[in-house]
Amino acid sequence: MTDRYRKDSHKGRTLDMKIVPAILTESIDECVNLMCLAQSFTDYIQIDIMDGLFVPTRSFPPEALNGISTSLSFELHLMVKDPLSAVKRLESKNIKKIIFHAETMNNYLPIISEIKGMGISPGIAVKPETELSRFIGATFLLDTILFLTVDPCCYGNLFRPEVLEKVARARKLFPATEIGVDGAVSLDNLGSLVNIGVDYACVGSRIFRSESPRASYLQFVQKLKEIEVRNEPGKRMGTAYEA
Repeated sequence: MTDRYRKDSHKGRTLDMKIVPAILTESIDECVNLMCLAQSFTDYIQIDIMDGLFVPTRSFPPEALNGISTSLSFELHLMVKDPLSAVKRLESKNIKKIIFHAETMNNYLPIISEIKGMGISPGIAVKPETELSRFIGATFLLDTILFLTVDPCCYGNLFRPEVLEKVARARKLFPATEIGVDGAVSLDNLGSLVNIGVDYACVGSRIFRSESPRASYLQFVQKLKEIEVRNEPGKRMGTAYEA
């Protein structure tokens, strides 16, 4: 997910944005069932962990993933008040990235060091209202910035389009950093994400609450291919926020 250095979006940049299916559930059993479904169409997912404190919803504890056997690699999005404690309880070799929230602490070095010491890629997640200045000093230590485009906690919250301006600024400031977007991503707003330089989009309910998660995932992949064709050099480029 990190080998994606890209050209400028208005100079024919290479389009290689990825769709990452995102699992948000309160039950480890349901999580495992969704992971089994995901294995039929992807090899990489995101799993949300919630403690009922940082966000009102509570999921299973992070260590519940330690005993899960799966062919999937995954990133963890820790929506928890004490992410360092959660990280220290993780042992699964399937974890490739751990994303903690910028709002949970002021000194990011201990958790970044802990994650890197496990041989895992560190990332930071940002709520819609959080400014880039909150974490800008730590970006050189991070592999990923994940921008939430909804108010976090559960499937189905409304898309916050005002976040896209902040994502576009981050793309210019951090050209070599992986940038993700998480929340209410749809076929209608996918083009906007591509055009501002997003590297990957996490899609939850529009995949896992559909009649066929595999078919829904493939719809998103096909939409990305159509956007790539539309944005080929010599063809009309969309505006920054065109879907």
